[in-house]
Amino acid sequence: MRRMKTLLPGLVVTLAVAASAQEPARPQDPAPVPADSQAGTPPASTDASGQPVFRTGINFVRVDVIATDRQGNAVTDLTQADFEVFEDNKPQAVETFRLVKVDAAAPDYTARTIRTRADEEAAAADENARIFVFFLDDYHVRRGSAMGVRKPVTEFIRTQLAPADLVAVMYPLTPLDGVVLTRDHESVARAVERFEGRKFDYEPRNGIEMQYSHQPTEVVERIRRQVSLSALKGLAIKLGALREGRKAMVLVSEGYTAMLPPQMRDAVAGFSGLGNPNRGNPLAGENNPYEDRARAMAEFDMQQELQLVFDAANRSNTAIYAVDPRGLSAGEFDMADNIGMRQSQDALRSTIASLQLLAENTDGRAIVNSNDLARGMQQIVRDSSAYYLLGYNSSSAAQDGKFHPIRVRVKRPGVQVRARKGYWALSSEEATRAAAPARPGPPPAVSKAIAAIAPVGGGRRYVRTWIGTGPGDEGRTKVTFVWEPIPAPPGVKRDELRQVSLVAEAPSGEEFFNGPVAAESADGGGARGASVSFDVTPGRLRLRVAVEGDSPVALDNEDREVTVPDLTSSDLRLATPRVFVVRNGREYQALKADAAPLPTALREFRRTDRMLVRFNAFGKPTGALALTARLLNKLGQKMSDLPVTPPAAEPDGRQVDLPLSSLPVGEYLLEVSASAEGEQPATELVAFRVTG
Repeated sequence: MRRMKTLLPGLVVTLAVAASAQEPARPQDPAPVPADSQAGTPPASTDASGQPVFRTGINFVRVDVIATDRQGNAVTDLTQADFEVFEDNKPQAVETFRLVKVDAAAPDYTARTIRTRADEEAAAADENARIFVFFLDDYHVRRGSAMGVRKPVTEFIRTQLAPADLVAVMYPLTPLDGVVLTRDHESVARAVERFEGRKFDYEPRNGIEMQYSHQPTEVVERIRRQVSLSALKGLAIKLGALREGRKAMVLVSEGYTAMLPPQMRDAVAGFSGLGNPNRGNPLAGENNPYEDRARAMAEFDMQQELQLVFDAANRSNTAIYAVDPRGLSAGEFDMADNIGMRQSQDALRSTIASLQLLAENTDGRAIVNSNDLARGMQQIVRDSSAYYLLGYNSSSAAQDGKFHPIRVRVKRPGVQVRARKGYWALSSEEATRAAAPARPGPPPAVSKAIAAIAPVGGGRRYVRTWIGTGPGDEGRTKVTFVWEPIPAPPGVKRDELRQVSLVAEAPSGEEFFNGPVAAESADGGGARGASVSFDVTPGRLRLRVAVEGDSPVALDNEDREVTVPDLTSSDLRLATPRVFVVRNGREYQALKADAAPLPTALREFRRTDRMLVRFNAFGKPTGALALTARLLNKLGQKMSDLPVTPPAAEPDGRQVDLPLSSLPVGEYLLEVSASAEGEQPATELVAFRVTG
C-alpha cells in the first residue's frame, strides 16, 4: 500500500493508491497519517477482517476554512452538510470534516522553556499552542510610524495571547537561527517596544549595509525590498517545517514600492539631491510615457517577488496578517519630499495593494487605512482559534502543473467564509520526483542528540546548563547540575549575571534542592560557572532555573523535565558522560590531576581544542565488561574507533581523549558503549560541533 502527503499552495494533497503492476507510480509517503490527526487525511474503509482498504486513483485535497458572522465572531456550530466546495467550478463531495478549536484559557497550563530545536518542535506540535511571529519590517516603516505601532502590538501580545501561545519576533536581517518560538511573551513585547523604523533612512548600521551604501537610492530600495521579502519567504518555510497546522505571521510594514519617483533617485543613497536634477521639481515624472512604462515593468517584477512569498506561505499553511502603521493617509510622501500629489497617491495605493496581495493570497487580513490597529488585530487571534478542516477527493485528480481555483460556500445565511483561493497541482515531472524513494535519515537517537546542540536564542541567553546522573546513596541516583555563563555577543549590552538559583522537585512536589548554585566571582566582576549535586528518587524530575542579576526580576529562566534512571538495578547502565575541554598543556595537566573536575556544558569547540570525555558503567554483568568508543558523523555513521583508557585521577572510570585538529568543521557524535556477554549493551551519545 502506498500513500503520500504533498504540501501544495494553500492545501495538502494526498494521493492514496493500491500498488499494482498495472498502475503508474504515484507519490508516496512512508507512513499513513491517522485520520483523526490535524493533517486531515481521508479515512480508509475496512474489510471484514478489519484491515484498511484504500481507494485507488484518488487525489485528496484538504483546505482550512474560517467561518464568521457579520460581527467577525467565529461560528463553531456548522456541520459537514453546511459546506459546499467547488474546484474549477465543479462541485466536490466533502468527505472529511473537523472543527479545530483552541482552548485559549488553559488556566492550569505550565510553560516549559524552549532551549533547543527539539524543544521548539515539541512545543509547536501542541495543538492548543497557536503560533504568532511578528515580522518588524524596519526597512519599510518610517520612524514616526514605528513609534505609533509599538503600543497596539505590545498590548496585543500582553492581553490577547494565551499562556500556551508561541511567539517570536523577526527583522529583515535576523538570521533564521535567531528566530525562536517562545512562551515568554513579555520578552517579545519588550523587543517590540524597541522597534525603530528606517524607511528612507539609508545610514548603514552593519557590514552588509556598508557593501551597498554607496549605490543609487533606487538600487538600495530594491535591495531592501528583496531582503525583506526573502526573509518573509524563509520564515514561512521555517514555520512550515515546525507543524502542518495554521500559523500566523504578523507583518508590520508600510508596504513595498516597485519604483521610487524621480525626485528621490539620488546618485548615492543618503546624500539628498546628489546627482538628481529632479529633486526640486514636484511634477517630474508626471504624464511621462517612459516613466509609466518603467513603472509597469518594475511592478511586474515586484509581483513576481510577492508571489514567491505567498506561494511559500501557502505551502506551509501560514497566514500573513499585514499591519500598516500609517493609518489613514492622503499620500505616501510628505510635503517636504516635494513630490506631486498624484504620484504620492499612486505610490500609497501601490504599497497598500502589496500588503493586500500578501494577505488575501494567504488567507490572512490586511489591516490598512485604519487608525484603530488594536481592533483590527483582534481578528488575528479569532482566525487562529477556530477553523474547519475540510477534505475532498478532487474529481479532476490532475497532474498538469496548473492552478486549480477552489471556492467554498456555506448554506447557512449570515455566515461568511474565508479560504485560500486554490492550489497549484503537481506536474508529471514533479510527481515522478516525489515518487522517488526517500533517502534514509539518521536514527532517531542521533537526530535527537544533534538537535540538542542546535543554537537557539539569538544571543539572548545568559547561561548554558548540563545535567548528569550517577549512583547515589541509599538506592537513589545522584544528579549533578552545572551552569556556566555565555558571553554577550559583541556590541550587545545587558545586565550583569550574579548567580543562578535552582529548584529540583518530583511531580509529587517533593523537593530535592532549592537554593542558589553559588559561584565564585570572575575576573572583572560578574560570576563564573558552578555546580551542585544532590540525590533524588529515580523517575521524573523537574528543574526550574532562574538567572539572577542586580535587578529583582530574573534575567532569564529555564524549566526542564528529565527522567532520572535507576542505577541500582542489575541491568548494565552508563552514567551521563562528562565532557571537558583543554586548550593548552597546562590545562591538560591540571585536568589529569583533578579527581573531581567541573564538566563543561559547552558543545561547540575550535579545531585547536582537545576534548576529553569521561564515563562510568554500572550494573552486575555476569561476563567481562567491555567499554568502547566510536566517532560518528552527524548521520550516525561510523568514522573511527577511539581508544578508551582509565584516567589517572579516576581509575574506576574510563576516558576518551580526542584532539579535534584532524576534524573538518561540522557536527559529530561520540558514542560510548558498555557491553558484556548475556547483557543488553548500554550506549550514550555526545553530540558536538567543531568550528574554525
